[in-house]
Amino acid sequence: MELADRTVGFLLSLISVSIFTYYTFWVIILPFVASDHFIHQYFLPQEYAILIPILAGVVLDCSLCMFVGYVMIKSEKKKA
Repeated sequence: MELADRTVGFLLSLISVSIFTYYTFWVIILPFVASDHFIHQYFLPQEYAILIPILAGVVLDCSLCMFVGYVMIKSEKKKA
């Protein structure tokens, strides 16, 4: 099981570093590159650089609130 845990941890770390690198390049470096450069075809429009994290945050907040509400309802039913 230890090998599986290490593999999953490595894959999660690799995915996280890849997303961080992509987003950093997209938001910080890409605005300074000429708009007709070929590299722009690999990135979404700049508007999505704000919309995607906001949407992810809203989904995360909603999921967290639903989980807390579920746990509160479950604990209330155990008391009764």
